[in-house]
Amino acid sequence: MENKQTIRDIKSLLRQAPSEAQLDRFKNDSRKGVQQLLEKFYRCQLKQKQQQERFDERFKYERTFWEENKIVAGIDEVGRGPLAGPVVAAAVILPPDFAVYQVNDSKQLSHKLRESLYSQILLQAQAVGIGVVDNTKIDRLNIYQATRVAMKQAVNNLSIKPQQLIIDAMQIDSPISQLELIKADAQSNSVAAASIVAKVWRDHLMEFYDQIYPGYSFSANAGYGTAAHLLGLKEHGVTPIHRQTFAPVTSFLKS
Repeated sequence: MENKQTIRDIKSLLRQAPSEAQLDRFKNDSRKGVQQLLEKFYRCQLKQKQQQERFDERFKYERTFWEENKIVAGIDEVGRGPLAGPVVAAAVILPPDFAVYQVNDSKQLSHKLRESLYSQILLQAQAVGIGVVDNTKIDRLNIYQATRVAMKQAVNNLSIKPQQLIIDAMQIDSPISQLELIKADAQSNSVAAASIVAKVWRDHLMEFYDQIYPGYSFSANAGYGTAAHLLGLKEHGVTPIHRQTFAPVTSFLKS
């Protein structure tokens, strides 16, 4: 009876969790279509295993601190380069058993996947804090200092106080022990989770601003200086959320 399974049936079985006995039967199936499905299945299995191994490697810093019984928070920001909107930081405390293997540097992920992971992180994280510094304060402080302020806010907004921070290429004004890593979002799952939360949170805000200030394509460009955004500046002028110390916004103020 097993030999009479259609290729469609086998395809459905391979999408689930086939047993070793089933896989052995499929290996002995002479149909080319079955062998192609089996080859694809093993490629996917290998890819998932490699993804899991890379994910486990990105917990190496956290594991060191967890062994010392420290609560670890990863911190990252988004929005340093846009011409409009705030800089947003997120601080995330992940549990040691966190196993959402697709979590990675937010820049490496599609919009759809980021949205999905955002929800999973919020559900599974032990704590999430957000820090926001608006465009007027960015103009007053400069973007570097504004980013540090947003990161400190994110840490202070955590419902659980961390004992160790892992930060992407920056130190903040905090007595909490800090590990500064270059490209930390590619080295630490906690920072990667923070990068996803900060990115999606800010994207949602810029979509809201697009409703208030139409004509700049904020929902598509998140405030970055795209052609559509520059055209909006030319046609409609500077909005209250634009960073007035950023070029080319300053040139539109003068004109």
